[in-house]
Amino acid sequence: MAQLILNGLVTGAIVALPALALTLTFAILKFPNFAIGAMLTMGAYCGWMLNALFGLSLPAATALAAGAMAIVAVAVDKLVFTHLRDREGLTLLVASMGVAFVLENVCRFAFGNDARNLDIAVARPIRWHGLRVNHEQVITGGAVVACLLVLFVIVRFTPLGRAMRAVADNPSLAAARGIERNVVVAVAWCLVGILCALAGTLIALDRAIDPLMGWNYQINVFAAAILGGLGSLFGAVIGALVIGVVEELSTLVIPTNYRQAIAFAMIVILLLLRPQGLFGKVAIRK
Repeated sequence: MAQLILNGLVTGAIVALPALALTLTFAILKFPNFAIGAMLTMGAYCGWMLNALFGLSLPAATALAAGAMAIVAVAVDKLVFTHLRDREGLTLLVASMGVAFVLENVCRFAFGNDARNLDIAVARPIRWHGLRVNHEQVITGGAVVACLLVLFVIVRFTPLGRAMRAVADNPSLAAARGIERNVVVAVAWCLVGILCALAGTLIALDRAIDPLMGWNYQINVFAAAILGGLGSLFGAVIGALVIGVVEELSTLVIPTNYRQAIAFAMIVILLLLRPQGLFGKVAIRK
């Protein structure tokens, strides 16, 4: 049981990063970004290319991949979403699906369909109080905690973070106070790219990279964001951890192949019982 909980927390920690990226785009741009999974995949390929082909260490490859994906994310916004800024959320949602297919096929064209693995040394797992802890889990846990702390400081205590929260809460009032929305949007997309690249590289520590890798996590990412309440960064993290643990514990009673159905079931149940999520606010349409 304890081993399953540990595994679930690590899985949830990874899902928390793209769930935060999804929450950022929803909070500031007001649409669910279906391209998150494809951006995660492209981030993983960038990390693999820098690590396996160019021989960079994993930290250096991850950092450069994060920078590359920040540029890709901003470019996607400038090429696609900027021109649709005044459209309804459904239009942006469909556009994000198109972006997802384009990014996925760029990965296919550039790297092929074969599975790719990072060039890292294989180490024996650590035994601690009866728990089996892989080195990949230690790296993942440390990296995610550090990333969450940095993001918390940025959003909560910096002028940029206050501007982001102002635009998310009331774009019109933020504009009246002189906050440049385009700058806030660009920074948000940079953060989305960085979070997706980090998540993709961390996932690649434990499994092979392929063009559909991001789609395998898409339901979990949306489930985590919806469970926590779309627009709530704290809720996205809690939702991801809950999804990870519940999925792992579900293997005690159902086959592993059906594990992801738990995330889908949680989305349906939550939308029926509490549509705003655990930490979301009820919106009143006037």
